[in-house]
Amino acid sequence: MIPLDKVKKIIERYIDLEKELSTGKVDAKLLAKKSKEYSDLKNIIKSAQDYINFEKSQKDLNLIIQDNKNDREMITLAEKELKDLQSDNEINEKKLKIFLLPKDKDDEKNTIVEVRAGTGGLEATLFVSDLFRMYEKVCSKKGWKIEIISISKSEAGGFKEIIFSVKGENIYSYLKYESGVHRVQRVPSTEAQGRVHTSAATVAILPEAEDVDIKINDTDLRIDVFRSSGPGGQSVNTTDSAVRITHSPSGIVVTQQDEKSQHKNKAKALKILRARLYESEKLKKEKQRSTDRKSQIGTGDRSERIRTYNFPQGRVTDHRINFTLHKLTEFLNGEIHEEMNENLRLKDQDLKLKALN
Repeated sequence: MIPLDKVKKIIERYIDLEKELSTGKVDAKLLAKKSKEYSDLKNIIKSAQDYINFEKSQKDLNLIIQDNKNDREMITLAEKELKDLQSDNEINEKKLKIFLLPKDKDDEKNTIVEVRAGTGGLEATLFVSDLFRMYEKVCSKKGWKIEIISISKSEAGGFKEIIFSVKGENIYSYLKYESGVHRVQRVPSTEAQGRVHTSAATVAILPEAEDVDIKINDTDLRIDVFRSSGPGGQSVNTTDSAVRITHSPSGIVVTQQDEKSQHKNKAKALKILRARLYESEKLKKEKQRSTDRKSQIGTGDRSERIRTYNFPQGRVTDHRINFTLHKLTEFLNGEIHEEMNENLRLKDQDLKLKALN
């Protein structure tokens, strides 16, 4: 049961924000933040009010039942209403528990996505390009903007690695469930015997970090510049425009050469470095707070196998929640990705609720 004082605070905050926003005198710098908070509270306010009124409503219905012992029709109606009231109260309680769960402050951040070929040779690079196209379509449906940061192509026409940023609303809260090892089972075009091969790609979802999120000391950086080269060793630039940044304390190395400008390559490399350092610190803190990693889905180890894409059977299975969709083509086209994400989000919430009990 949720303490009523916590639920009352939700209602009080909603009323206060409604009054404040209606004046039209909110500081412009805080308007977006307060409007978002008000919108979130508006979605839960009815559940909060009904939860507060539950005891009184239940008592009133029990009195009706007691006072009308000879009226079978009245008792039947009141008992049905009481049953519905108790069922609604259970639903409202779960909604409120989810609303009161500690918020991940990164959920609203923009995101950097890194997809790399794993085991499987050239077939793995083709799978990376499939995953990228899937994310590209998902982002397009949601109105999110993609910007390619770095790309390395393979001889087969796939990608050895692709790094891109995604900008928009509530991106990390959605994409964080994609972090981990994705496995594909299919017959490669080069396979003469028609045998099914297994390949893999790793996906890393990094919340984009700002200067205020993580401090990088210039003295901790070693910056090397060199000439960038294109596919097959073709020269892209005759100047030293490519940049390699090594962060000494962590050992993280970021190389960027996609831009012709050394300045732009350095800026992109620093953005990736900042995100990787931020993620590293975040995972470290989460492990310190909780030794039971089973209570978390959205921030799992990227070395964990999370999903299998089986082409012969036309299915995609998420192993964390044992959930299968028999619509692989539609999934890779971004058409039913939302269904998988919703199931992951609900399971994540259930695990966190159980951890609170």
